[in-house]
Amino acid sequence: MPSNAMPSSTMSADAVPGSVMPSGPAPGNPPSGGIPRPEHPNPQFRRSTWRNLNGPWEFDLDLSVSGTDRRWFEKHSFTRTITVPFCPESALSTIGFTDFIPCCWYRRSFDLSDEDRAGDVIVHFGAVDYEAHVYVNGVHAGAHKGGYTPFSIDISALVHSGTNEIVVSATDDTRGRMQPTGKQCDRYDSYSCLYTRTTGIWQTVWLEFVPQVRIDRVRYRTDIHDATVSMEAQLQGSGTLKVSASFKGSPCGEASVHSDGGLTMLTLPLCETHLWQPGEGNIYDLTLTFGPDVVHSYVGLRQIRLDGYRFLINGRSVFQRLVLDQGFYPEGIYTAPSAADMERDILLSQAAGFNGARLHEKAFEPLYLYYCDIHGYLAWGEMATWGFDISQPTGYEIFIPEWMEAIQRDVNHPAIIGWCPFNETWDFEGRRQLDGLLRMAYRLTKAYDPERPCIDTSGHYHVETDIYDLHDYEQSVENFAGRYEAWGRGDAPTPELYPDRQRCTGVKPFFISEYGGIKWDPTRTQSSDSWGYGQQANSEKEFVERYRGLTEALLGNPRMFGFCYTQLYDVEQEQNGIYDYHRRPKVDIEEIRRINTAIAAIERDDASAA
Repeated sequence: MPSNAMPSSTMSADAVPGSVMPSGPAPGNPPSGGIPRPEHPNPQFRRSTWRNLNGPWEFDLDLSVSGTDRRWFEKHSFTRTITVPFCPESALSTIGFTDFIPCCWYRRSFDLSDEDRAGDVIVHFGAVDYEAHVYVNGVHAGAHKGGYTPFSIDISALVHSGTNEIVVSATDDTRGRMQPTGKQCDRYDSYSCLYTRTTGIWQTVWLEFVPQVRIDRVRYRTDIHDATVSMEAQLQGSGTLKVSASFKGSPCGEASVHSDGGLTMLTLPLCETHLWQPGEGNIYDLTLTFGPDVVHSYVGLRQIRLDGYRFLINGRSVFQRLVLDQGFYPEGIYTAPSAADMERDILLSQAAGFNGARLHEKAFEPLYLYYCDIHGYLAWGEMATWGFDISQPTGYEIFIPEWMEAIQRDVNHPAIIGWCPFNETWDFEGRRQLDGLLRMAYRLTKAYDPERPCIDTSGHYHVETDIYDLHDYEQSVENFAGRYEAWGRGDAPTPELYPDRQRCTGVKPFFISEYGGIKWDPTRTQSSDSWGYGQQANSEKEFVERYRGLTEALLGNPRMFGFCYTQLYDVEQEQNGIYDYHRRPKVDIEEIRRINTAIAAIERDDASAA
């Protein structure tokens, strides 16, 4: 870095080389009127007839978990106000209570007109951690378990024209080992790589006014050779399903089919071929109509295929230059303060030469995936699997339903190029994982989505997987490079850090899906409670040189198809990002970019799968 440059630790995100300014609001963004997170939460399935319920809700903690017994859903004098969709632990919620919250309650009113009630009224929750119960006008309307996936309830029979009331309770047991919690801390204070918890509502809540003849959901599959989109639509009622496509405003095709409801198939031929690929987020805008129902959507045309050690996107070997993104924000915890904050994270990553991310120990919001889609940013869909005991048979009941909900929600995003249900399946109190649970998660994933590869458990301990990966935080460049060199030449079997628990057989694509984690604090406070992997770097130069050596060892290996550096930005006490927690550069980002974007051995024309 030039001697007259601004110190890295004080640079703003806008000072990073490359275009890092967000491109604007997501489609369907209504006039905010002061509503936090006002944009439509799911640009891939968007109607115009919706109403955002974010903003102030009445709120109370229920630390004794007795609110249901005391019938708070019927009558309760709430004492606080919370800003939804921010969790009560966060500053943006205006609550900022960071101790354990076993239960909390929300209430707000909303008005409906006769026109609103002409069809059905659906209330949608993007995510509520962990078990939610919803009451409308004092009546239990529905419930949902799972802190990372959406749910919807038809409340048509419970509402009336005029003022209505909705009450939500959320129970959450981060320490009970009976629910996935991801990186949420199981102690009072954050430590190591575990951080501030999230309880209750943490994604957008909204109403949708839908006709009774309507489209419930749709699934896309694309063919890059024939330039077609195959659709499976779940419909209610009878009518003609019509779909039209355009690319950057230019019409590209239409198709229609009559249906009497239920599952309906349709194939849409495209008259122009624009492939979605890394760095080129080419998407086709779609308009779907069925009777009076109109849904706006989009799709990307791309193909994924594994070939020996290579990972092919649209038939081309693509080295995945990934970075670990944990989806935490200083003021919002799990929830980005704005849509622009989510998009900025992607742009900051691309500015540093990464072409994608492992979305780590969290199912990210659909809006984040929308920005991945439009920026051509590769993403691995993952679940927050830490925190619950997968050595017991109850793991099936706890994990599988929520994981399948996550896949169903995200399957249409072209940016998602693989699934990873589990991460580092450590033992629980000396008990090993249930291999059958990992095997079932893998096989159900492949049954629902046979195109994308699935890694059963990232790092360890593999049971059944399409791709073999390891997590390796060796800080010595010499030792790190030497571990994979002979294998890369074909002179040794696949390297293994846990030979007593797993072993790769046959030829499988292979990458190091976590490495680096170099601790570096440019403010040089190096407090005793800060955390990182291995020996901390003592200067920016030392950080960059270590990063260079570790990364070039992977780029230069002819059998390695990718890497994932830990991590994009610091999270609380974990100090190993290339940006700090506020997304300010800690090192020379242009130099990181030069290292990352060097041509990888497996991308060269003469690279082979052998």
